[in-house]
Amino acid sequence: MRAIQMVDLKSEYQRLKTEIDTAVIDVIESAAFINGKPVQEFSNALAAYLNVKHVIPCANGTDALQIAMMALNLQPGDEVITPSFTYIATTEVVALLRLKPVFVEVDKRNFNIDIDSLRKAITPKTKAIVPVHLYGQSCDMEAIMQIANEHNLFVIEDNAQSIGGDFYFKDGAVKKTGAIGTIGTTSFYPAKNLGAYGDGGAIFTNDDALAQQLTMIANHGQSKRYYHEVVGCNSRLDTIQAAILNIRLKYLDANINARTKAADNYDAAFNDHAIIKSPFRAKNNKHVFHQYTLILDSDKAGLREELSTHLSGKKIPNMIYYPVPGHRQKMFESFGGLQYDLPVTDWLTERVISLPIHPELDEEQLNYITTSILEFLQ
Repeated sequence: MRAIQMVDLKSEYQRLKTEIDTAVIDVIESAAFINGKPVQEFSNALAAYLNVKHVIPCANGTDALQIAMMALNLQPGDEVITPSFTYIATTEVVALLRLKPVFVEVDKRNFNIDIDSLRKAITPKTKAIVPVHLYGQSCDMEAIMQIANEHNLFVIEDNAQSIGGDFYFKDGAVKKTGAIGTIGTTSFYPAKNLGAYGDGGAIFTNDDALAQQLTMIANHGQSKRYYHEVVGCNSRLDTIQAAILNIRLKYLDANINARTKAADNYDAAFNDHAIIKSPFRAKNNKHVFHQYTLILDSDKAGLREELSTHLSGKKIPNMIYYPVPGHRQKMFESFGGLQYDLPVTDWLTERVISLPIHPELDEEQLNYITTSILEFLQ
């Protein structure tokens, strides 16, 4: 059996080696390392894939979130609602811009922002909502957009883990995650479903004026060289990474299908287990399985850590995303983080564990993983 990887980028590269090598060599030979032709080509291709008017590439997913908030002209003290159960980048940029993060609860089944908790958190100071499509599954964007419209709020979708996902509206409309809110953002960190071979990110919008503002902010606040209209930053996707992303975008849907097949294999193995709760799949969206995250529904102290140690001993990679939620991070103490009562979030952080999930997993590897888990939890 081949060694199991949490994310098998090396095997995928071998599969795409000829195309990727050619694309990278073309960039090197052109010497257009910054804003070369592949950057615009990728921007156009991703816009077409997402069915969104504008894609603004940038340096990474954290920059994408920061630039989005800067473009909306949010002011210090404005409240931004976001789940606590997410990677720190989502809320870090809120604090960095001297905005106030307001942490809300997540749904126990799908890990995404809880709609009732969201409604209760809105105050006259609320200016934006940042729903995070966690682990590859969309938030309830229909409900979120309805709430945002009722209260005149911006919606910034953190789509770093769910690019390629679909959301199904009640009227039959289908939209890609990241292309529904005021602004969508993503990361091209190598381990993402659509990842570069280095850092990268992008911002999406259907608003022409907002797209112009986002573009200026990402380019030192200038629309014309040396004429700076707003305070901006220097955040760009380099040409080599764009060339690689152009290749990988072509295979995104096929890779999602392979991830889903692996997830189906896991689901079948863990079906009706007393302790193991497989990822919930809501009917209103397509899960793209950036992560395959189990809940160990047990109050036995240390069970997850024991399972993690057991898997590691069998050379099965595993990860805990995320052991400490945002409201319990020291960096948010000054924002009243410890005063929050988010029991579902705290419950999940003690019980979730993620298994290997990527397009290169084969049946032998999947059977070895599931058998090892079931034997331990019998």
